[in-house]
Amino acid sequence: MISSEAIRGYIDLIILCVLEGGESYGYEIGKSIREITGGEYIIKETTLYSAFTRMERGGLIESYPGSVTHGKPRTYYRMTKKGRGFRQEKLEEWEFTKKIISKFIAKLTESGEKSDGSH
Repeated sequence: MISSEAIRGYIDLIILCVLEGGESYGYEIGKSIREITGGEYIIKETTLYSAFTRMERGGLIESYPGSVTHGKPRTYYRMTKKGRGFRQEKLEEWEFTKKIISKFIAKLTESGEKSDGSH
C-alpha cells in the first residue's frame, strides 16, 4: 500500500486521469481509482471531495447536477480545458520525478547498498 503522504501531490492528477475517460460522479471516481490500482490505493471519501472542491475552485474541473438517486441529485464532474493543461504539466512533472528518484536508486545499487538501508 502507498502512503497518503507519498501520493498527496498527485491526487489531482489521479482524478484528472480518471476523468479523461469521461465525466463521472464521486462514488464512481473513487471506485475507478480502487479498480485501476487493483485495490492498492483506496482514496478516502473526505480526500476525494476535498480535492473536488479545490480543483473546482482552481478551474480544473466543473460540476453539474445529474440523475437523482435516493431522493438526492448526483453531482457529476468533468475536466475543463485548464484541467487538461494541468494534467499534462503534472504528467511531465511525474516523469521528471521518476527520473530523479531513479538516479538515487541506481546510485545505491552501484555502491552495493541494500535497499533496506542497512550497511
